[in-house]
Order: sequence, then C-alpha cells, then structure tokens
Amino acid sequence: MQPNPRQLTLLSLVQARGSVSVEQLAEHLQVTLQTVRRDVQRLADEGLLARFHGGVRVPSSTTENIAHQQRESLNAEGKSRIARAVAAAVPNGCSLILNIGTTTEAVAHALSEHSGLRVITNNLNVARILSANPRTEVIVTGGVVRGRDQGVVGEAAVDFIRQFKVDLAVMGISGIEADGTLRDYDYREVKVAQTILSHAREVWMAADASKFNRPAMVEVGQLSQVDRLFTDAAPPDPFPQLLADAGVQLHIAH
Repeated sequence: MQPNPRQLTLLSLVQARGSVSVEQLAEHLQVTLQTVRRDVQRLADEGLLARFHGGVRVPSSTTENIAHQQRESLNAEGKSRIARAVAAAVPNGCSLILNIGTTTEAVAHALSEHSGLRVITNNLNVARILSANPRTEVIVTGGVVRGRDQGVVGEAAVDFIRQFKVDLAVMGISGIEADGTLRDYDYREVKVAQTILSHAREVWMAADASKFNRPAMVEVGQLSQVDRLFTDAAPPDPFPQLLADAGVQLHIAH
C-alpha cells in the first residue's frame, strides 16, 4: 500500500514514541477512533505497525531485537529525557552498574558531569562515554563482545559481576509484558542482567514507552525486583496498577 498523509503522520508518531494508544492517536490526528482503528488495521496488515490491546507499537520480533543504530534513533528525544531524569537522581560518589542498551548509553552521556562515580558495565559504549570523565572510574566486565552493539555477555561477565554489591543498578530492558515480566532477546545477556538484579542495593529501570507490551523471548525477572522505573510517558493499562502493586516508584520524564 501507499500510505496517505494521515497514515504517514500516524506512522511517524508511533515511530517517535515507540508505542501509542488508539485514543492518543485519535486526539493527535483529530479524527474518530473508528478512523484510527481502520488506518491501524491497514498499516498492521502491511507489517508497518504491530497492534496490542488498546494501542499500537513499532513492529518487533520475539526472537531478535532491532539493530543498534535503529534503536539509537528510535525515540531518541524520549530516551534523552529519561537519561536526564536518571542522572539528576544519581548522587555523586556512588557505585553503580550500567548494562547493555541505548537508553543506558544515553544515561552515560547524562552522567558526564558527575564526580566520584565508580561504574561497572558490560557495555563498551558506556565505558567509552564515561571513561572520558577523569572524575569517574570505569570497570569493564570480561566476556564475549557482541559486535553489533558492543555488549559484553557470557559466563565470564556473570562471574565478574558476582564479586560486587553496588549502590545502584541502572538497567535497560527490551520489553515489559502486561503480567509484569521483564524480557529480553539474548539468553546470554539475560544471565548477566539477572546477576545485576541480585547484586545491587537498588534497581532502577530506564525504559521508554515503546517497551510496554513489547514481547521478547527470554524472561529477565519481574517488576517486583525493580525499585524505580523511569520512562518518558504515562504507561498504558494495566501497568500503573502493576507498578503500584509491586511498590515500584514511577518517574515520568516530561
């Protein structure tokens, strides 16, 4: 199909935000819910959008994440707001772990003016960003380097992280499902993430709105293991209640 101008605007809005409710689309486009649902159905039939209950998101696979370069540009403005909110909450002189992900890389940029940080990471991009700051000490895990995103994975990374207990873990995630399950794609990366969850005094999740209702194959953990969730837009139902039940502090970076 050749999308009409309204459908192109709809696509751009979803790509910018990652996921959008049908009501938000109707309000933004100033059309009826029926019109939005019809457009969404046509675009979903062409594989340009993926539907979930109450909204739409960028299409994705449960077995493979989209490319790192594409993830960097996807909702970059929202990730930047999340990163600034996280950095504002991180005190100087603390220890933390940053894991793999474009959102945690944005957090690393936002932490560039901090001092006295001791950062453990299995993300070489994070290490490159933060090592430019002479007031921050960066410790990189051992393991296998994934060339596509400079993430370090495998048992060596797991064994390395087990030596530490840090003040904060700032983690990205590929998907948060409607039952509160945290999910990712690479089981080797998940093993590292699970170790990080259990070796931090507080766990902060940095996830833009596209991660809600996004499927992925491997279970990392549950929302109940997270202390704070930083995102860029109000999460759709049922997540507000899930977060409240799990005792997770929600921070929306406006």
